[in-house]
Amino acid sequence: MRFLLSLLFAVSYTPLVQAQAQAQVPVPVQVQVQGQRPELPKLEVAVNRIEIDGQKMYEVDATGTVAAPLPKVWKILTNYERMADFVPDMESCKVLSRSGNEVTIEQFGVARFLFMTRAIHLVVRATEQPMSSIDIALVSGDMKHYESHWELIPVPETGGTRVVYSGRMMPNFYVPGILGAKMVRGDIERMMAAVLARIDRREEGR
Repeated sequence: MRFLLSLLFAVSYTPLVQAQAQAQVPVPVQVQVQGQRPELPKLEVAVNRIEIDGQKMYEVDATGTVAAPLPKVWKILTNYERMADFVPDMESCKVLSRSGNEVTIEQFGVARFLFMTRAIHLVVRATEQPMSSIDIALVSGDMKHYESHWELIPVPETGGTRVVYSGRMMPNFYVPGILGAKMVRGDIERMMAAVLARIDRREEGR
């Protein structure tokens, strides 16, 4: 399911997950970034199953810290058409239109679970607050509900940036419920790790 949990439009799974998946404890994950100092950024991910207006969906929160300064982080996260270069299972990401601080984006990718694959198509609207946050809302596609928020927080002590992702989501197709929580957690971790690694990558020749 990694495409559904891709960078700005990360997604979730079936609302039929069993009760034991309701509470997930954040687990720190070390993110290996090539060429970086031993003080690697840490990633924390929490996934909870919630119910709103009778609909069960996933609520996800993820936080990671990178050494890169805020302007570099912002540039990478808003370069939407390059997302497919490093986000797992995203095949393409195209900007359809821009109006002020709103950007309409179309994505194609593949969701993988067990021995099955499914082509995924999403159109989302990103609302940018420069150097601060990005809010994502679903326009159309393979979701019943989707909303997410990216927030960037400068870390003056190190010159780095804290990257915070949160979202609520529910797809409009069936996913085996008993595996849902583990799949969401694993895919969020992979997606965020790929993003943090790309942000902190040292550019060749610079």
